[in-house]
Amino acid sequence: MGYHPVNLLFRFILELVALVAMSFWGWTQHDGLARYALALMDPLLAATIWGIFNVPGDHSRSGDALVAVPGMVRLAIEAVIFGFAVWALFATGAVTQGRCLAAALVIHYALSWDRNLWLLRR
Repeated sequence: MGYHPVNLLFRFILELVALVAMSFWGWTQHDGLARYALALMDPLLAATIWGIFNVPGDHSRSGDALVAVPGMVRLAIEAVIFGFAVWALFATGAVTQGRCLAAALVIHYALSWDRNLWLLRR
């Protein structure tokens, strides 16, 4: 199920929501120019890390890896990015949205058990 198109679309939506949550958190942290910098740089940094560090042959992605990492490292990167997004929602007072994102992530990773096992074996 980890490679089913519907689950991959679900994952893509979760990634977009995470980036928006990071941007929202950055926007709420400061005033002035720093507000714009954080709102832009937080999600850009996360998206860059997300895109660069991959496991070669991961069919849920392009299969290519600019920087090849073991599956455990990839899962840790995903956990840190998604974890920060959930924390960011809680930190901005969007508790309900944070809970919804956390629940959606648990559902996604439960449905993606086959991908998770594949990554752990790499």
